[in-house]
Amino acid sequence: MDRRDELAANLAAVRERIAAACIAVGRSPSEVTLIAVTKTYPASDAAHLVALGVPDIGENRDQEAAPKAAAVPGARWHFIGQLQRNKAKSVVTYAHMVHSVDSVLLARTLAEQASRRREAPLEALVQVSLDEAPGRGGAAADEFLTVAEAIAGSGALRLKGIMAVAPLGEDAQMAFARLERYITLLRADHPDATVVSAGMSDDLVEAIANGATHVRIGSALLGKRQALR
Repeated sequence: MDRRDELAANLAAVRERIAAACIAVGRSPSEVTLIAVTKTYPASDAAHLVALGVPDIGENRDQEAAPKAAAVPGARWHFIGQLQRNKAKSVVTYAHMVHSVDSVLLARTLAEQASRRREAPLEALVQVSLDEAPGRGGAAADEFLTVAEAIAGSGALRLKGIMAVAPLGEDAQMAFARLERYITLLRADHPDATVVSAGMSDDLVEAIANGATHVRIGSALLGKRQALR
């Protein structure tokens, strides 16, 4: 089996899982966007996935994402990792959506850089922490609405919704059930912020059950990931 065939088989299995998860909670599979997370894998894998009907590609490190985006211009690139402000200038040149905006300072930096783009405003999600563990990213419960307002009021960014990661070692169903509260609070002030980016290879079922509209799938599509250096 060559690499394209391997990816096609994995993709079919993932789509079946997404469909089953949606049907179990009375949702349509068309409501869920699959983002293929290609970190540590070559640009050729991203190109194969685009050709197989997965235009949304996710990366979490700018030094890897930038050259891949240049090599696969037909993809819709999602920056999903923790973003250092000094990387914002690069990220805005290729990202269609940044999922991990978790501070007012980062929102302001992104907006400053995005204002220099010729394209439409950069789509952005406010990342909320579900456990408030230091160093794992995400705005605290008492700060995430302030971050959302900074995105929405910037002019150069477009607030599209919310992102979260299930805490390590915690039951994913319990974690994503908490996320629903934040979704409700966000949409009370921003009804058009409809994107919910949640769920990965091991917890996509729980994420979909709790309203995920975008799932970020890596290993189930591409195989066991090599260790980052």
